[in-house]
Amino acid sequence: MNRQYEECIKICMEYLEACNTCFDSCLKEDDVKMMTKCIRYDRACADACMFAIQAMVSNSPFIDEICNLCADICERCAEECAKHNHEHCQQCARTCQKCADACRNMSA
Repeated sequence: MNRQYEECIKICMEYLEACNTCFDSCLKEDDVKMMTKCIRYDRACADACMFAIQAMVSNSPFIDEICNLCADICERCAEECAKHNHEHCQQCARTCQKCADACRNMSA
């Protein structure tokens, strides 16, 4: 693994944990239908982070593009999660933004 990507990979992994916690917790909310968009964004963002991690681990020639896409998706997920007053959503929103910032820095 390329050492310059270690911090971004670590942050992406932290986000995956927050995303999965949010996803799972949203499914347990009383009004799951209200949480649908949040759940979908959690899943899309987790997939994008896994893709970015894989790109960094394999030193893909498309790291800049992949990390930019991941940052875009993370920012959208952060916006959606921030709309919900649940602690798991608020934590996910904070971690999402941190991940977006790290991915942006990778492609800068």
